[in-house]
Amino acid sequence: MDIARPDRLRAKRIRRVLYGLLAVIVVGGVSMAVSRLEPAAPTVEAATVYTDTVQRGEMVRQVRGIGRLAPEEIRWIPATSSGIVERILVQPGVEVTPETVIVELSNPEMEQQTRDAELQVVAAEAGLENLGVQLASTRIDREASAAQVEAEYRRAQLRFEADSELAASELLSSLDLELSRMAADQARERYAMEQERLAMVDAAHAAQLAAEQVRVDQLRALHELRRDQLSRLEVRAGVAGVLQQVPVEVGAQLGAGTNVARVADPERLMAELEIAETQARDVQVGQYVSIDTRNGIIPGTVTRVDPAVLDGTVRVDVRLDGALPRGARPDLSVDGTIEIERLEDVVYVGRPAYGQADSTVGMFRLTADGHAERARVRLGRASVSTIEVVEGLNVGDQVILSDMSQWDEFDRVRLN
Repeated sequence: MDIARPDRLRAKRIRRVLYGLLAVIVVGGVSMAVSRLEPAAPTVEAATVYTDTVQRGEMVRQVRGIGRLAPEEIRWIPATSSGIVERILVQPGVEVTPETVIVELSNPEMEQQTRDAELQVVAAEAGLENLGVQLASTRIDREASAAQVEAEYRRAQLRFEADSELAASELLSSLDLELSRMAADQARERYAMEQERLAMVDAAHAAQLAAEQVRVDQLRALHELRRDQLSRLEVRAGVAGVLQQVPVEVGAQLGAGTNVARVADPERLMAELEIAETQARDVQVGQYVSIDTRNGIIPGTVTRVDPAVLDGTVRVDVRLDGALPRGARPDLSVDGTIEIERLEDVVYVGRPAYGQADSTVGMFRLTADGHAERARVRLGRASVSTIEVVEGLNVGDQVILSDMSQWDEFDRVRLN
């Protein structure tokens, strides 16, 4: 016969409740501990990252840009007269002299104008010669008239002298002597007037000849101009060098002033670099430049910094101070490195892929246990391959320079 024991049943229920509470407490504690655990550090292949060591010493600030070689002096050859391109005699790449004819043009209207100007000169010269003959004939007539007046003056003077002798011998009346004197005086005055007329005729003739000569000279100058314009239909190089471009085609109609060819001296080249506008602010005239032609390094000097920005870059002209390597020619692609300044006794490191000048970035610093921890680093002045460390790193620290953006969620990685 079973005997009921209420106290034992009650104790059993209490134990179950206690066991349940204990289980809940254990599970909760374990969950809380797990939730507070840091995530496991991801593994990064050491061979895939690039590292560098923080150093102290001299840091050379540089900026780099790409560009090309260009002639120091480029001359565009324009067509000074309008015309149609008949022939292109020289192709780009050929050396030319000042007298080398590059392009021949034709202009029938100009040829006709030149012939008309020549005929006008011939007619004007004939007219000048005819005027000279006419004026010479007129002067002869005037000289004949003057000679006749002179003869009359001489006769009147001789008669007066003879009458004076007769009057002295009282063989001629004083009235007749006075009439003789008056006739001599009148003859002398007519002679003097005739001489003045002759001089005036000479001056008038000289003026007429001078005016006609000016007209002839004007027509000659016009003819020379037409001939010069006609000769310029043969477009010549004008300078010695290498022909680079002939941007015209046979049969094209060109106007005066149209560029026909470009000539440059291939022995005198400079470099034209394109520097990013954010880096060009420190570039100044006179700074040292190293030009890499991929066939040698040429030293150079900055000679001009373009004040304008085009497509995010600034053009910098560089004078080449060294000998050109073999194969150097206009439009050859080059790389240029400009030395901005030398910083003495600064802490620096290799420039990271994600670091800019005067910025604060997170960089992974290597630890002794084979891991890399993120450090907050303030960067200063930058160069092409190095950058100044203002704070956050010490000399001797090794840091990762490669792009670690895919690990932005972690402050610690393990290098394998």
